[in-house]
Amino acid sequence: MGTVAASPLILCVDDEALGLQIRKAVLERAGYRVLTALDGSSGLTLFFDQPVEGVILDYFMPGMDGGQVATAMRKQRPEVPILLLSAYINLPPEVVQLVDFTVLKGQWSFWRESVKCWMAGRVTSTGGF
Repeated sequence: MGTVAASPLILCVDDEALGLQIRKAVLERAGYRVLTALDGSSGLTLFFDQPVEGVILDYFMPGMDGGQVATAMRKQRPEVPILLLSAYINLPPEVVQLVDFTVLKGQWSFWRESVKCWMAGRVTSTGGF
């Protein structure tokens, strides 16, 4: 009897607990396993300790912002795709270059489709949308 592959593990990092809970529920319903963290430091701990296959990261958080978190993630595991969520339109260009996708918060269908694409391995280019 064959072994069933586990569904992909996604890490969501956001200081807004309600948004984090909603994303977790939506992703789990779509068949993903989901870890959550309410700040950048906790997110990095999970990222370094768990076999995370994709990250959904908020940009504006107290303490470490999403750019700082993405920088640390890229140094450790550059192959893991990062989707950066933000309510800010004008993100620093150096942050946009660090991640695979940038999506405005509230664009639900767009970020869900982005997750499907990068978890399926169909999209490999870096840079924001």
